[in-house]
Amino acid sequence: MQSTAIIIAAGLGTRMKSALPKAAHKIAGQPMLAHLIRAAEQMFDRIAVVVGPDMPLLEQIAAPHDVAVQHERLGTAHATLQAEPFFGEGPVAVFYADNPLVSVETMRALQERLNAGDAGLVLLGMTPPDPAKYGRLVMDGAYLSRVVEYIDATDQERAIPFCNAGGMAARGADMRDWLARVGNNNAKNEYYLTDIVALARADGVNVAALDAPYDECLGVNSRAELAQAEAAFQARARARFMANGVTLQAPETVFFAADTQIGTDTIIGPHVVFGPGAKIAANVEIKAFSHLEGCVVHSGAIIGPYARLRPGADVGEDAHVGNFVELKSAKLGKGAKANHLTYLGDAEVGPATNIGAGTITCNYDGKAKHKTKIGAGAFIGSNSALVAPVSVGDGALIAAGSVITENVPENSLGLGRARQVVKPRKG
Repeated sequence: MQSTAIIIAAGLGTRMKSALPKAAHKIAGQPMLAHLIRAAEQMFDRIAVVVGPDMPLLEQIAAPHDVAVQHERLGTAHATLQAEPFFGEGPVAVFYADNPLVSVETMRALQERLNAGDAGLVLLGMTPPDPAKYGRLVMDGAYLSRVVEYIDATDQERAIPFCNAGGMAARGADMRDWLARVGNNNAKNEYYLTDIVALARADGVNVAALDAPYDECLGVNSRAELAQAEAAFQARARARFMANGVTLQAPETVFFAADTQIGTDTIIGPHVVFGPGAKIAANVEIKAFSHLEGCVVHSGAIIGPYARLRPGADVGEDAHVGNFVELKSAKLGKGAKANHLTYLGDAEVGPATNIGAGTITCNYDGKAKHKTKIGAGAFIGSNSALVAPVSVGDGALIAAGSVITENVPENSLGLGRARQVVKPRKG
């Protein structure tokens, strides 16, 4: 039977004080909504995202998954009901886009608890270090008795450490039935998803609560909470990479994107930042203060310190990209070296070529980008400017300080500089 994940993303997030919808704010370079979608894709047959009116950005993030629009913000049960046409008869799980770090493992545990058969409704709970003003989950033996909001809780109930984390799962038919019966007899006249707990209990259905890791259940309603969620994500990412054979010399200073890939026996120095789209092979060394995004780095390469790899950079096996070197849409062949103060943009550099300090590929003429091609075993002298489109052949040598505007054949010497003149000083 079809399993379905419903993600509620209709909130405006007024406390974020932003023109962006709350669910579009990023953690590790990826919108909060995208984090949940990526996890849900590994566990559910169908995903539907509930957005508010006039939220085209969230619809783009949700694509190609189903989207339902909550035209009036009448509460979380009402929002979930807008996605009812997408329910199957199998499990239906509801998550909140502002709880973006729920893992695949927790989603799996939620489904497995429901599939155990003794409970018809399962809620996500957590045991935070400081329960603060979270709603409390009041248990009756092995099952949930009720959810009590902090404001309505007695002192005894506020002492309960087990809290509501948001998110739940039930079978499709049950979810439809309970959502249709939720009322709005409360101070805000809203339809609350947690009210289905009481409806399930009234129907004689057991309700279970799953104690999920607290760092997966962090809610994001402000910039400060966004920073806390970012810190939680980074802590988990650092632990995961180290457990998988990556050395982090100063873990707390390294930052990853949600999609960062790193192979075993790679060594990462202090203060390295990975933007989206970085793929790092095994046995790579990335030295301090380097920034990498949208790039591929092959085995044996050495990057940095203070290097920047921008989207489209491809660093070959055993190649070196040194301090204050920037690559953008540039391919560096096997064993090639660009060790100092260099910009390579829209360029292709052959194997074993050496790029001298201060070299620039002049790839932009003010209107369009052009490509520079450098062959294998070439030597580009320091402080050279290669004005694209231009090519330098295999084994060619470019004299230091040259401005190259014409192609240089293989095994040739290219010079493009004024003749030196020396005159004696007078007096």
